[in-house]
Parts: sequence; structure tokens; C-alpha cells
Amino acid sequence: MQIAVFSARPYDRRFLEEANLREGAGQRFQFVYFDAALDMHTAALAQDCAAVCVFVNDRLDAPVLQALHALGVRAVLLRCAGFNNVDLATANAIGLFVARVPAYSPEAVAEHALALVMTLNRQTHRAYNRVREGNFMLDGLLGRTLHGKTVGIVGTGKIGLATARIFRGMGCTVLGHDPFPSPAFAEIGTMVDLDELLSRSDIVSLHCPLTPETQHLIDDASLARMKPGAMLVNTSRGGLVDTHAVIRALKSRRLGHLAIDVYEQESALFFQDLSGEIIDDEAFQRLMTFPNVLVTGHQGFFTVEALQEISAITLGNLADFAAGRECGNRVMAG
Repeated sequence: MQIAVFSARPYDRRFLEEANLREGAGQRFQFVYFDAALDMHTAALAQDCAAVCVFVNDRLDAPVLQALHALGVRAVLLRCAGFNNVDLATANAIGLFVARVPAYSPEAVAEHALALVMTLNRQTHRAYNRVREGNFMLDGLLGRTLHGKTVGIVGTGKIGLATARIFRGMGCTVLGHDPFPSPAFAEIGTMVDLDELLSRSDIVSLHCPLTPETQHLIDDASLARMKPGAMLVNTSRGGLVDTHAVIRALKSRRLGHLAIDVYEQESALFFQDLSGEIIDDEAFQRLMTFPNVLVTGHQGFFTVEALQEISAITLGNLADFAAGRECGNRVMAG
């Protein structure tokens, strides 16, 4: 069986091939790798492939899915947990198998959230550059002790729980909010409504899926309810945050710090080297002018353990499809 892998980077090739060797002695599946993202212009690259393997910024709307189906593609394998980029109603209607990786090393993303908080709070990125230039002054590097602070976790799934455990271990008071709360959270922190979480938290960390209900969960109104000077962290989905609202909150000094590993318009930027290009995104460029903003390029998942798990689960989903078995990670509409 031949599979077209879109948005393929060297690390995708490495870990998928290693998983293929482990799972099927290199004989079960044949991967064809494309650097390009999947969209209407690149769908034709999947000619002669039974499946496509895609990532967070690949486009799988109705026209793309129909084009893939016409080429003979019958399965979509997501190398990620989110599936908001897939038109599931169309996929189900034309009989496409869609499966995801629902959870992979939640600690990887949780630890990256902590890294963002620690870096931005203690200004270690600025201190690093200063010391390399022989500047050992501490002015402008003043941070806050995290022990005793209140951290609000919005979304108490596996990643949210892992993040909550880390901050609890650092001596923080942990609050949680989730329409479908995890019973395990009761051992870590206190569930509250969103308004209370926003008003009490020194740090608000987002760990929710992107749905119509969570689109721009953080907007002007929710930012106004946040504790003045608080830090907002998003390692989940870019669309949870209204970028223009955040810029306004930063300009007014209402929001103290912003740390993001995702961005609502990231598909035009992330996973590419644009260092020699002019970035034609005024909102992103405006964000980068703030000294209290830290951005990484969707790096939270990027550990050896997470990539091994993503590849192994993707291979398992593919094996279920090939064998016509039930797949526990299959995603259906509605």
C-alpha cells in the first residue's frame, strides 16, 4: 500500500520509517514524502496512493477531499490530535476513513508550556543574549517567584492534566475549567467557572480543542476579566485566541505577558524558513515588537518520545484501515 505524506519534514521521514521497520519489517507500507502542504493545488500528488498522511496545517476541506477520493484515496491519517482542518461531514459522506493520534506524550506539550512560562518570566532568552555580548547587568530581567502563584488550566484533558501536575509540583495553586471535567483533576486542583479562573489566575494556560464554541475563547471580553498583569499561554490551537484583541490588551498593559506556540494564521508561517523573506502578516509582526511576548513555531510536540508515539499510532491506524478492522482512533462527523 502506498501512502502520500504531506508537509513531510526530515524528522517525519525518520520516525515514520523507523515505525514501519518495527511494525512491519519495512514490507507493509510504502511512504511517498512531499514537502508541500496538502491543498487543492497539491492534491494531485496523491495519485496512485490509497491514503494520505497529513499534519495540522494541511487543508482537507470538501473540494480537497473530493479530489483525493477521485484519485483513489480512501484514508486520511492525521499525525496530530486535532482534526478541525478536516471536513468530516464530507469525508463520511464519500466514505473516507479518517483517524487521528488522540494523545501522544502529553508531558511533551506540558513541559513546553512550562518552558515558555519560565523563559518569559525570568527573561532567560534576553539574559542569554546579554551575557554573550558581555553585558551582565540585571536591569530589565526581574521576574516573579512562581511558588504560591495561581495557575488556571483551561481544558483538563491529558495535556491539561500533565500541565496542572507540573505547576502543582512547583507549589502553585491550580484552578481548572472544562465543560467535561476530568475526575483526575480533583486530586490536583479546583474546578471553577471560566470567569473565576480568569479573574484569579496569575497564569492562564490553554489546553482545549478548537471548535465553534472555543473559537476566540480569549477575546476582548475575556481579556478584560483576566487579572491585570497576568500571563496568557497557548500551546493548544491558535484559533482559541483573538490576536487583535491580545494586541489591544498588551498595548493597554492589561495583559502582562503572552507566550504562544500556536497562532491562528500559522499555516502561512510555521514549519518554513522565512528568514530571508518579508513576512506579510501585520498582526504577527506587531506581536513580535512587544518585549513581553514569546513565540515558538508549534514546537510543543517536538520530542523524540512524542514523535515515536505519533508514528507508531499512525502506523496502527493505517494497519486497521488496511485490514478493515475497527479503529479506536477513527474520527466521525457529529
